[in-house]
Amino acid sequence: MRPSFKNRLAAASALGAAVVLLIAGPASAHVTVQPSSVAKDATDQTFAFRVPNEQENASTVKVEIDFPTDHPIPSAMVAAVPGWTDQIQTTKLATPIHTDDGDITDVVSQIVWTGGQIAPGHFQDFTVDFGALPDGTDKVVFKALQTYSDGNVVRWIEEAKDGQKEPEHPAPVLKLTAAAGNAPSAAPSAKADPAEQSTATAKSSSSDSTARGLGIAGIVVGVLGAVAGAVAGVVRGRRGRGADSTGTSA
Repeated sequence: MRPSFKNRLAAASALGAAVVLLIAGPASAHVTVQPSSVAKDATDQTFAFRVPNEQENASTVKVEIDFPTDHPIPSAMVAAVPGWTDQIQTTKLATPIHTDDGDITDVVSQIVWTGGQIAPGHFQDFTVDFGALPDGTDKVVFKALQTYSDGNVVRWIEEAKDGQKEPEHPAPVLKLTAAAGNAPSAAPSAKADPAEQSTATAKSSSSDSTARGLGIAGIVVGVLGAVAGAVAGVVRGRRGRGADSTGTSA
């Protein structure tokens, strides 16, 4: 017996779902910084390091984020994460950062979170507010170390290269885009001639009317087709009953 349409549809849907799972299966989440890009003169400098747990039988118990020293971030304030204890490490710069408020010699070099757990299939955001964004660069590359309860340590420290395949353990990268104040403004649009505006409006109105007319005509044709099909079915049914009746009387 041939399978019904519903059974064939269900089988096709199941096959499609299996294909999606096969495609999505190899993909994995990485430690990232959110948002991943910001304007160089952004006033909101709060970011989150998103750490997913990619293990099936172990929890993440320690997260270490190493800050760059070539383009340093002067200071950072860490938001409390329930169940976790944070510790900020600083380092002394060989060349101080000159600011309007004075020279900065000590900058953030590392933040470590311990004491909590990220269960398999879950992620945790670790929020940090930067005192300022670095100058002279278009990106800030961090390095992240993720320690699991079974002792396994995953080092997210590989920097992606333009034109090359993404590395297996890419480092979190914050891209710094052009300052909002320096963004090119849109060119002023020329005022259209009133006659041209009138002609364009008339064409648009005509096009809309034509489209509506075609749409209504299509609906009418569809309805007539449905009615004709129903009538034809009734006629065939009656003819069939008539033939059965004739055959029986003979």
